[in-house]
Amino acid sequence: MTLDYNTLLLAIGLSGFCLGATLFASWLAARMERFLLSWSTGMGLVVISVVAYSSYVDAPGRLLGAAVFASLLAGFSVIYGAAYLYRTGRPGRRHTITAFIATYPVSVLPQLAGYDGTGLIVMNACSALLLFLTAVEYWKGRAEAPLPITGISVLYSLTAVSFALCSAVLLWSGQWVLGHAPDNWAEDLNLVAAIIGITGIGAMSLALNQWRLAGSHRREAMTDALTGLLNRRALFERYESQPVGPQVAIIAFDIDRFKQINDRHGHAAGDMVLKAFADVLSSNSRETDAVARLGGEEFAIVLHRAMPDHATLVAERIRSAFAQHAVACDGSVVLSTVSAGIAFGSEEGASFDTVLNNADKALYASKRDGRNRVSIADDFRLAG
Repeated sequence: MTLDYNTLLLAIGLSGFCLGATLFASWLAARMERFLLSWSTGMGLVVISVVAYSSYVDAPGRLLGAAVFASLLAGFSVIYGAAYLYRTGRPGRRHTITAFIATYPVSVLPQLAGYDGTGLIVMNACSALLLFLTAVEYWKGRAEAPLPITGISVLYSLTAVSFALCSAVLLWSGQWVLGHAPDNWAEDLNLVAAIIGITGIGAMSLALNQWRLAGSHRREAMTDALTGLLNRRALFERYESQPVGPQVAIIAFDIDRFKQINDRHGHAAGDMVLKAFADVLSSNSRETDAVARLGGEEFAIVLHRAMPDHATLVAERIRSAFAQHAVACDGSVVLSTVSAGIAFGSEEGASFDTVLNNADKALYASKRDGRNRVSIADDFRLAG
């Protein structure tokens, strides 16, 4: 082997180590994206395989080769599991273990039997498969961030191709037994592809992590922490710049005598009542509707393509469901009711704030008339 080959191995090892350490530090800083921890662990195993392979180049041996196979395939299996974790949010341990069990035995058995060329053919093919499966996992989740995820998928695929070429060259030449590390153009290409892949995938993974963190912070700023619904700010940001037409309805809700619930049962029970009503709202809304907690015990739902009869039916269904919803807290049962007010946009396109104010006026008409009822703003000439 030439010095240039060993230099490329050193470059891969250093690049992989620095990237793994950077990703691990990123995970330590927030501990939100667990895929970073898995990814850095997998990269650490790949670095170990590179160090072991550099020794194998100088002094090839069956056991050392088996150790190279183990660390490399384990690393790629962990990285594959990390990709699954990134896409789904579910642990990738089963994918990691399955991948390793499916690839390592078939690779190491020929190596231990003295057919090191055959072992390298199978190991390179298995590495290509694992890298390709990793690319597929990212590709499935590309809708989240199309540009960086497409780039990551392409780099994993190109690296997979370089491993496949290593396998194909040995297979084509029938090198079942080598007695030394392979030395051909495909091996050189593989090292270059690995350096480019590690660098590019690492940079894009860090960018992707930052994008996710920014999105998480934005979601937290736009979400009510107790109920998980949109908050007032998010609702207004979504609708304040849009004129509200006649087929858009806003239903405002206010839990009846909520202060008495807090005074009688405690604030913990009050929080449970708020969450229970949020669940009722969510379960009675469509994906196209916007459901929000405006503050305190006040909620709102924005209905699209809603005629008066439909809006009234939705409000009554929510009112009735909540009235029958018993909230258990510390051995006691809390029953409550809710009042609602409905307002519609206009043909000219009313402002969101105006329609919401009209819904509030109808809501307080329901409060004034005895609570636990639904009123429509037009019934009280409140539109405009």
